[in-house]
Amino acid sequence: MAGADSVSVFAEGTFEEQVQELVNYIVRNRSEEERAAFIRPFQEALKTAEGQNSLENDEYRKRSVFQMVAVEVKSLGDGTDKEIEGFFNLLFSHLFSLHVSEASDTKIYVNAFVQLLTHQPSERKFIKYRILSNLFNAVERTSSLRPLVYTALVRLAGSNGDLDALQISRANVKKWLSEWNIAQNDKAAFLKTVSGAYETASQPATAYDYERLYVQTLPSTSSDAQAAAVNLIATAVRLPTVFDFDPLFKLDAIVAVKDHELFSLLQIFLNNGLLEFKSWEASHADALEQHKLDRTQLERKIRLLTLASLAFQHIGRDLPYSKIGEALQVNPAEVEKWAIDVIRAGLVWGKLSQTTQSLHITRATARTFEKEQWEALEKRLQAWKAGLSGVLEVVVSAKRQAGLGQPQNAA
Repeated sequence: MAGADSVSVFAEGTFEEQVQELVNYIVRNRSEEERAAFIRPFQEALKTAEGQNSLENDEYRKRSVFQMVAVEVKSLGDGTDKEIEGFFNLLFSHLFSLHVSEASDTKIYVNAFVQLLTHQPSERKFIKYRILSNLFNAVERTSSLRPLVYTALVRLAGSNGDLDALQISRANVKKWLSEWNIAQNDKAAFLKTVSGAYETASQPATAYDYERLYVQTLPSTSSDAQAAAVNLIATAVRLPTVFDFDPLFKLDAIVAVKDHELFSLLQIFLNNGLLEFKSWEASHADALEQHKLDRTQLERKIRLLTLASLAFQHIGRDLPYSKIGEALQVNPAEVEKWAIDVIRAGLVWGKLSQTTQSLHITRATARTFEKEQWEALEKRLQAWKAGLSGVLEVVVSAKRQAGLGQPQNAA
């Protein structure tokens, strides 16, 4: 339900027949007397007087009739989900095919339909999701109405705990943002709404992804960008599943707050270890409480990152427990637990050995990839190349010996 390209809705029958269908749906459960009184003005509006253009060829009259119908749509009606969806699809079809007056008027109608569909969120919510998705798809891809509709859909689904039903993807969102003809601040506001909805839905990792896009979209020198950048840093160091901080340093808004106390903390989480974190904590006593950061959680995270960096320096080799304990400042009895935790976090791959009291490192994640990491990679590649050359020499030598040992064919 993430939304596709703009689609057309083709309805059967003449314009007059379609209007009668819409009107009959609106009054289907009223008394016969009420129905007759309600339908009468529409019957008069649909008549073609002598000398008038036929209704099918009179765009002005058709728009007037549509406006009469639209103002009477005040609820979902009493139909089945299929009937409700068909009613609104036909309504949207006329709204966009008739180009109701100016663009501002179209926005007024879209706003009214959105307000109607988001009223009482839990009432027939799934058909509301479908109708809003259909409305989103009916709007031109570049229109400023698209973010308006999808923002309402996100808020509605979020309030009902159904965000996953929308199947939103970052790829879709980035594509939409590139298409929508709206101001940069409006794009940022949309991303903030999506991020906030996932935060409310207790999906902090997804919320963080959209929060990064939000910060990236804001003008880096604005006050909003500075506040958002600080919040993003706090979120990044706070979340237990975020270990890759390098992308944050590529955001202009993050670099713009380099004098903020949390920027120096972010640098520690990118490059340094437990000692540097404890030093920072000692000199920023109030910062953790101010930014709602838990010292125990941060200390656990920096230990895992410290161990990941240590493992990166020992790829293909055994890393002694004693060296791990020293770097993490933990008792020898706790080392194995930390080794298991860093493997579970996906930062290190290896095999524990109680016999040798070591962790054999097969792979490790680099916290950043700069000159030092490239040099380490070059050394490993050269070592592998030398090892492969040695294997090749052994194979060639074995083949030669095998050839010498074979009897020669008789002449």
